[in-house]
Amino acid sequence: MSENVVSLHKNPEPPDESTSVTTLTVVPDAPPVPLWVRSGRAVKRIATDERTKSTGRAIVRHGLYTVNGGRIVARRTWDGKTGARYERMLRAAEAAGNYEVAEEWEERLQRFREARHRRRMDLLHSPVDVAKGVGVGVGMSIGVLVALGVVMAINNHDVTDVITPLKATIEFIGLLIRIVQVVWGPALVIGPLLALLGMWAVGSKQQAAPQWALPANVRSSEGEPITPSIVVQALRHLGLPALRNAIKEMGDAGAAMLSPIVIAGCGVEVDVALPLEVSTVEIQQRRRKLAENLNRHEHEVYITIPEAARTVRLWIADSGALDEPVGPSPLVTDETMTANYKTGKAPWGRDLRGDGAELSVYQRHLLITGRSNQGKTAALRSLVLWLALDRSVQFWVADLKGAGDWSMLHGIADVLIEGPADDHCIQATEMVEDAVTEMNRRLEVRKNNPSAVFRPLIVLVDEAQKAFMCPAVDDKKRPYGGSKVTSRYYMAARTIHNQGRAVDVLLWQGTQDPTDQNLPKLVREGAHTRASLVLGSESQAKMALGDKPVEDGAAPHMLRQGLDKGTLVVASDGIDMPKGQSSITVRTHFIDDDPAKAIADRARALRDGVTTLTVIERGEERDALADIAAAIGDASRLPTTDVLKRLAMLSEDAYGDWTNGDLKRVLEAEGEEPKKSHGRMVVHRDHVLRALAHRDDEGSASAS
Repeated sequence: MSENVVSLHKNPEPPDESTSVTTLTVVPDAPPVPLWVRSGRAVKRIATDERTKSTGRAIVRHGLYTVNGGRIVARRTWDGKTGARYERMLRAAEAAGNYEVAEEWEERLQRFREARHRRRMDLLHSPVDVAKGVGVGVGMSIGVLVALGVVMAINNHDVTDVITPLKATIEFIGLLIRIVQVVWGPALVIGPLLALLGMWAVGSKQQAAPQWALPANVRSSEGEPITPSIVVQALRHLGLPALRNAIKEMGDAGAAMLSPIVIAGCGVEVDVALPLEVSTVEIQQRRRKLAENLNRHEHEVYITIPEAARTVRLWIADSGALDEPVGPSPLVTDETMTANYKTGKAPWGRDLRGDGAELSVYQRHLLITGRSNQGKTAALRSLVLWLALDRSVQFWVADLKGAGDWSMLHGIADVLIEGPADDHCIQATEMVEDAVTEMNRRLEVRKNNPSAVFRPLIVLVDEAQKAFMCPAVDDKKRPYGGSKVTSRYYMAARTIHNQGRAVDVLLWQGTQDPTDQNLPKLVREGAHTRASLVLGSESQAKMALGDKPVEDGAAPHMLRQGLDKGTLVVASDGIDMPKGQSSITVRTHFIDDDPAKAIADRARALRDGVTTLTVIERGEERDALADIAAAIGDASRLPTTDVLKRLAMLSEDAYGDWTNGDLKRVLEAEGEEPKKSHGRMVVHRDHVLRALAHRDDEGSASAS
């Protein structure tokens, strides 16, 4: 029983009211916890306590501050006493191929060595010179003191005053010796402590301790300035053994790999010449790791391939700078801005360096792609609004989203189709086919007159993937959409890409996530300017921009959905970019609806009453004279060639094959033939309206 515990329990339900039964229950003792287990748990609890961790980090931190501070002081002293600094900079300049700077550092090193040699030669003669100087100085001092004593003795009439100054000097020297004897002992103790304190101060200022040992507010170094040492450390810990070993073997600790770090817009830029064992692809594939090593987010580091072999160019943003707005468009802030299709450039936005990004659209087909609601229409619209300020440019626009994003072009565009239905896709296809007809007409004119000049025609299809995916077929069983040679939209787009730029008929398309179904290969490769917003994969990025820009570092698939709206990766020869690069990242200006309408009003005021057609009608009886009046619109007069073109857009079936003779025949029948103005045949609006009124009057008279 000695090893058991006896417990007394009252029975909660006694058998009767008068009797209470008490039971004895024997409970075995729990086995005692060994002392070593209890000690281990206590040690673990103490070791894992946050206060213990903080204390340990503080001890390590301050200890390493002192040790590494001493190393820093020793290195500075060594650099000051030797030519190590000059030699290090000389090797770095030679490795970078900057031989002029290398020669300058070599000259500095030579001057340092000559000065050091002179100082050492002076030391050989200094003991004798010092001894002579001390002897002469002591002799002169004694002579002065004795002379002073003689003066005192004569003045005081006491011959003992002759040695008074000399005696006082000796006593002062003795006092100094006694002071030194008293202070010397404590100085031997305090001196090393002061030296350690100085080394700790240097180490603390340089934060010379591991990241895990630094205080929390210092440990997070996000946003700190980019220095050569930070870049080299980031490369060294990139997970590439060959790169890490090559940096270790470099006498300058990797400094020779780097070009000078220069400010580039809202960040810095540096070229890294890689060792022989490391390829540029290996660095590109570790973009996220490199960004983290540089204390940046992935979207704040861009890796491109410059012209130099085995070199990568790093652009590193200031922390958070890419989340700041890019600023208003010059189209909004400068109401006097004009455009020139041939020689001008559209103010599209700003590149990562903060410079203005301007795009030339002269004879360049355009393709912009990206995920939905990321700024594709806004990027297209800013180009169109700029180009609309050139009154010579014509626009045919099909907005297959139909959300009113292009409604401000009424009175500017000759054709404006808006809507997402299959009927709108059919009309967009017919519009592009009309552009092919216009292109062929111009090519025919160019054969007969090589110097002929035509008005630029921009054929724009927004949400073009709808046209490619349209399931409708025509009367001849030809599909409107698709990516085969039987597809009407596909073949019309290919035809314009092949020959349109020669006569200034250009196709601009905006489309969502590119695939081989909604953006066939031959169509996307026919665009001279290709731009992409955020995409979902590298394969889509290659579809949008081509293989080479992506292989050289273009990464629209690395942009952030929703956060990088309006940020485009552009591959085009129409935009200025650093030499050797095949793409550039542009943060485009956003022009809101109200400013867009104001710009459109300015463009509309430059034009002579454009009538915008909103529906292309086919296969019905036409009133030729009324259609001619509709084609002229609000213009006072219009060249016959423009009238024929607008008639063809009204009805390809009725007017597609019309010539100047057909137009003249209809007008002459009404007594209002075309007239010549400034060397060109034109149709006057007033004449056509007069013919209509005369015809209506005759109809009324005959009816009566």
